[in-house]
Amino acid sequence: MSNDLNALEGEIEETRQRLASTIDELLYRTSPKTIARKEVATVKGFFVDAETGAPRTDNILKVVGGVAGFVTVIVVVRKVVK
Repeated sequence: MSNDLNALEGEIEETRQRLASTIDELLYRTSPKTIARKEVATVKGFFVDAETGAPRTDNILKVVGGVAGFVTVIVVVRKVVK
């Protein structure tokens, strides 16, 4: 009976340690700084080649073209509405 009690206490302690570790990991993953770092890395990965560090001009030109097109549409719509 003493062995069963000791084994049960050991299992409870192991579970408590795993739970504490899981909570720490969740706190880290949901931290605003961690989320911001991941998003910055994602955006940098889109515009900069990870292997060479060179700008990815194809993606940059796509974004610039999209922004220019959007601005053009807004200007045209505003002129038509007036």
